[in-house]
Amino acid sequence: MLRKLKPDFDFTVRHRGFQIHPEWPAEGMPAEQWKSGMSPEAREALWERIRAMGAAVGLVMKAPRILANSMPALQAGEFAAAAGAAEAFEERVFRAYFNEGLNIGKRDVLLDLGAQVGLDRTTLNEALESGKYAMRIKNNAMSANQKGISGVPTLLIGDWPLVGAQSEDAMRRVLRRASEVLNAAK
Repeated sequence: MLRKLKPDFDFTVRHRGFQIHPEWPAEGMPAEQWKSGMSPEAREALWERIRAMGAAVGLVMKAPRILANSMPALQAGEFAAAAGAAEAFEERVFRAYFNEGLNIGKRDVLLDLGAQVGLDRTTLNEALESGKYAMRIKNNAMSANQKGISGVPTLLIGDWPLVGAQSEDAMRRVLRRASEVLNAAK
């Protein structure tokens, strides 16, 4: 979505990993274990809303069978950003999790996904093993908390947060308004 708006607006995209459920086990867990008191009908209704939000911005999303602990994927995303492949890696991980049902909390899955977008498998593995990017993810969480951010996706446009999946029209309006405010301040 942002790529479509880039020609019309002057902005830079910087992904910052934010772990929503750090309490989920490292190996992930069956989806039905999350909010175990939720009825199957309520769970399906929740995912229908999520699918509808995704569809509104051109994304196809399937409910994952395994809910992944995202910390390894977020760290791999930081590695990808340092290697200049953030966008390709983020898209590949999203598709793997929400379309292919892969557990993006597993290192071997992330190494395969990284290799598919041109990242060096050995170097990525070393980065994940060392925990080199773990503190950056924790710092992102502290920064998000300080700004009142509690969900994803959240886009910060200047100081203005745009929370949740947004339509192209909504994003265009916010970017236009941000441009007007920034230009008036010059």
